[in-house]
Amino acid sequence: MMRLAQAYERDDSPVEKAWKRVMTPAAKFWVCKRAVELTGEAMEIFGGNGYVDDGVMGRLFREAPVNSIWEGSGNVMCLDVMRAIGKAPDAAVALLQDLSQGLGDDARLLAAQQSLLAMLREPPEQLEALGRRFAERLVLLAQACLLRRHAPNAVADAFIHTRTDPQWGRVVGSIDTRALAVDAILQRAFPG
Repeated sequence: MMRLAQAYERDDSPVEKAWKRVMTPAAKFWVCKRAVELTGEAMEIFGGNGYVDDGVMGRLFREAPVNSIWEGSGNVMCLDVMRAIGKAPDAAVALLQDLSQGLGDDARLLAAQQSLLAMLREPPEQLEALGRRFAERLVLLAQACLLRRHAPNAVADAFIHTRTDPQWGRVVGSIDTRALAVDAILQRAFPG
């Protein structure tokens, strides 16, 4: 979110235009889709208190789907991503090149970037059909690359490890933490 906001404050270089035009609808798609699931999980933590009408969690859960209504359905947001790429194919390549600064030598991130570049070579009608897949992978790659650039290694490594695991998103919290530096992440979140 901060990197996207930064794009609106900077000059209109090809990279900043790409961030604004391609990442804005991709980010809206991702946030709208994740909000429903995450508010449901948060409400569950509060138990019955999370469900009552006068509590904030019940209201947030009920209102989470409205984001997709106001911002456009997931398909509309992903078609907006594809439309932006169709109008300026070089924008997506510039965006992926900008993200490459955060790839390092991580084979998982390099593979994700190559997968997105391969999708961009698809005929327009095929790429349109891959809109949700492309947007999801683009957002995850952007998050991973930005974390690699700006976050402690334990945080970036945990995000990349879990988001490249094919089973990471089926149920929130179902990630395998055995290979993660959980103590370092918790220490960062809750300093002594």
